[in-house]
Amino acid sequence: MFVSVMLFPFVGVLIAIIQVLGMVDALAGISDFLGVLESGAWAVFTHMSILFAIGIPISLATKAPARAVLVTFITFLTFNYFINAILSTWPEAFRVDFTQEPGGVSGLTTIAGIKTLDMSILGGIMVGFIMTAIHNRFYDKKLPDYLGVFQGVSLVAAIGFFVMVPLAFLVVLIWPVIQSGIISLQDFLIKAGPVGVWLYTFLERLLIPTGLHHFVYGPFIFGPAVVEGGIQPYWLAHFKEFSQSTTPLKELFPVGFSLHGNSKVFGLPAAALAMYHTAKPENKAKMAGLLLPAAITAALTGITEPLEFTFIFVAPLLFVVHAFLGATMSTLMYLGGVVGNMGGGGMDIITSFWIPMSKNHLNTVLIHIGIGLSFSVIYYFVFKFLILKYDLPTPGRGDSEAKLYKKADYKEREASKQTQTPHKELGKKGDFTQQAATYLALLGGKENIETVSNCMTRLRVKVKDKNLISSKENFLDAGASGVVAKEESYQIIIGLDVQNVRDEFDKLL
Repeated sequence: MFVSVMLFPFVGVLIAIIQVLGMVDALAGISDFLGVLESGAWAVFTHMSILFAIGIPISLATKAPARAVLVTFITFLTFNYFINAILSTWPEAFRVDFTQEPGGVSGLTTIAGIKTLDMSILGGIMVGFIMTAIHNRFYDKKLPDYLGVFQGVSLVAAIGFFVMVPLAFLVVLIWPVIQSGIISLQDFLIKAGPVGVWLYTFLERLLIPTGLHHFVYGPFIFGPAVVEGGIQPYWLAHFKEFSQSTTPLKELFPVGFSLHGNSKVFGLPAAALAMYHTAKPENKAKMAGLLLPAAITAALTGITEPLEFTFIFVAPLLFVVHAFLGATMSTLMYLGGVVGNMGGGGMDIITSFWIPMSKNHLNTVLIHIGIGLSFSVIYYFVFKFLILKYDLPTPGRGDSEAKLYKKADYKEREASKQTQTPHKELGKKGDFTQQAATYLALLGGKENIETVSNCMTRLRVKVKDKNLISSKENFLDAGASGVVAKEESYQIIIGLDVQNVRDEFDKLL
C-alpha cells in the first residue's frame, strides 16, 4: 500500500554516506560537490506527502493505475491550494495565524511551493485513498455521447475537484485541534519512556500479518508523532551534529521509537541458525541454501518477509516470540542510551550510527552491539528450544509446507488437477510474465478475477468464485511466500517483485 516507502532506504543510506564523507578532512576539497548530491537526495524526504498521495493509487487502483496517479497528484495540489485560499481569506474564522513562516511550531508547511497546513504524510494518504476510491468507482463510467470528452480521467478529476472543496474546509476546521493533540501525544510518548518503546515495537512486529503495522510505524518514522517531520528525516538531518557533540545521545534525541530494525539485524539471523540446526540432517544442505540468503538479506536490508512469514504460516508461536524478544531488545537498548534511526537493516545502522557515532559516542555504539549480540544468543536458544520442545514444523523438519517459499522455480503440476493444467516451470528468477500467468491460473483464470491491486509485497485479488481457487500448497510451490484468504479476497505474498508481477498480471487480464 505504501509503495513510496520503497524509495526511502536508498536515499536514507545515500544521505548518511554523504554526511559521513563530509566529516572526513581529506575530502574537504569536494565538500561542495557532496552538498550538491545531498540536496538532490533530500528531494524524497522533502516531498513525502506527495509521494504518499500518489503511492496509494499505484498499489490500490484496480484499473489504469497510471491515470489514477496523474489525477491524484493534481487533485492533491488542488486540495492544498484550497486550504491556502481558505486560510488566506478567513484566517480569523479558523483561528490560524497564516502570516507565520512555515515550519517550526507554526503548524504550516509548503508543498510544491504552496503554503498550507502541515498534515505531514497524513494529508497525502487521505487524498490518495479518496481519489483511488473515486477512480475505481467512476473511471469506467459511461456518459452520454455528447459528454464523452468528460469520461475517464476527466470525470475522476472533476469529481475529485468538488470533493476537495468541503474536505479542505473540514481540514482547516479540525486539523489545528488535531495538531494540538499530536503535540500532547509527542509529550506523552516521550515521557512514557521504555514502556512506550516496548509497546510500539511489539505492535509494529505483531501486526505485520494484518498490514496494520504501516499505521503503527508510519506516523512515527515519516510523520510527526514524536518529532517534526518524522524520525527518519529528522535523524538524517541532525546525526552529523549529534556525532560531533559529547552530550549523551539520549539527551540530544530522547526518542526510542525507531529501534525495531534491531530484531532484523541481530534476531532473525540467529533464528534462522536455530532453524538450520533443528532441520533433519538430510535437509540441512538445502536449508542452508534457503536460510543463509534470507538471513543476510534481513540483516543488511531489513527485508524480513521470507523468514517472518515462514513463522506466521507454519509456527505462529515463533512469530509472537519474535515480536516479544524484538520489543524487549529495543527497550533495553533504549534504557542503555541507544537512540537513532534503526528501523531498516544493518546498512542503515552502519552508515548513520556506528561509523559517525564511534568518535564521540563509542560507549553507546558498544552498548548497542553488546545488547544486540546478547539477544542473538537469546534468539538462537529460545527458538531452538521451542522448535524441539513443541516439534514445530519449521523448514527442513518434514512438513511439506514448512519451507521458505521464495524460490523462483516450482514443480510442474499434475494435469489431473483442474487449476494446475496450465502450469509451466517458472524458470529463472525474474520471469514475471510466467509468474503472473501461473498465479492467474491458480486463481481460476481471468474470468474469475473481479479486481486486482497490490501493496509493497502482496498481490491483492478479489475473485468471483472462491471454489475455483487452487490450494495454498500450489501457490507456495509456485514461489509465493504465503496466501491470506478472507471470503472472496486473496492476498498472494510475493515479495518485492510484486509490482513487476502485477504489471504482467494486468496485461493478461
